[in-house]
Amino acid sequence: MDTALHSVTRRSDATVHVFGSSSPTPATVLRVRAEFRLSETGRKASLLTGGNGREIQRPRVDVPVTRLHLVHVDSAGVARLRLRPRYELRQDARIARIDAPPVYDVPPSLEKLFEEAARNHELEAAYLAQRTAAVSARVDAEESRRAQMAQAFLNDSTRRALAHPSPTARECDIATARGRIHFDVKNDRGIARDVPPEAFRRFQSDLRLRADTAVRARAEEEAIRAERTRRVHEWVAAHGTPDQRSRVAAGMFPIEEGIDAMSRAAFEPLAHLTEYVRDGASQLQTLLRSAPSLSDAVVTPRTLTVRTRELTDATAAQWAVMEEIRAAVPGTSVFLRERALSTTAIPNAPPLRVITVVATKKAGPLTLRREFVVAKTTSTEVTETVARIA
Repeated sequence: MDTALHSVTRRSDATVHVFGSSSPTPATVLRVRAEFRLSETGRKASLLTGGNGREIQRPRVDVPVTRLHLVHVDSAGVARLRLRPRYELRQDARIARIDAPPVYDVPPSLEKLFEEAARNHELEAAYLAQRTAAVSARVDAEESRRAQMAQAFLNDSTRRALAHPSPTARECDIATARGRIHFDVKNDRGIARDVPPEAFRRFQSDLRLRADTAVRARAEEEAIRAERTRRVHEWVAAHGTPDQRSRVAAGMFPIEEGIDAMSRAAFEPLAHLTEYVRDGASQLQTLLRSAPSLSDAVVTPRTLTVRTRELTDATAAQWAVMEEIRAAVPGTSVFLRERALSTTAIPNAPPLRVITVVATKKAGPLTLRREFVVAKTTSTEVTETVARIA
């Protein structure tokens, strides 16, 4: 069978024909390479008929010029019969492309190879048409989806393009339920081309609005700061010490000192209450050293841990203090706060819990504030706790 595929006619590969020059009479056949595979059964049949029995067969065959559509010539000038890739029609009417030569159980005849090449030629055209249609359908579906996304963005004036990268008049990125979508005036078509200019316009508008808002906010802050300063200076002029008034006149009086002095004066009727001092490290160290086993305890601000929370329940004594503050200084807001002071320097050291009442009163743009102690853990409680730990 293999010998039936070979022709005695040979073509000289060394011959080069130049267009426009005299040339020999065109040949009526073209020698091409045919490539196919033989199964084990086919290899046995090949050996029985005098063939080489190899799996890969690459015989050269002569193709008449009337059947040149069955031949493919690559860029290197090598002519091959259209056996690879091959195409198959599936049950779903779709055509599959298989990048492998056909397999035969019997060494094929020349006509059989021509039939296979003709079938591949026809199916290839259908495959390319089918593929083009599928690509076109995907492109149309993608354009339709992008048009819907663009319409939704343009109809909703509250939507904005992603800030990174910043939108421009030519391109922008929009966040959607399916992720980021890039719009480009140069590449998009239809309504999708309107998205980047509109996104850029909104972006520029937001920048101007933020700049205007920042200017107004700074102006409002400056006005509030000026009013706070004016209130403090008026109070110092009426109630301050000569030293304070001289510093105000020199423009070197800190407003915090004035607010503290105003707060002290406002809550003067409550001078008999114990004011809370923010020296938690010293307080906890004093309390811990009251226990014999912790007499050398050292607590520094670096090792101090403070946890605070606002209390929603009050004992009778705590409520009485709150009512006293409200009566003594009308218009005051009060609430209870608990502080748990602990240290990381002493393992298992008991915490110091301090309950205070925070009193605040508004004086125009100023907030006058004082904090008074209403309950504290006693040294006896700490001693008992340390004894239990030991």
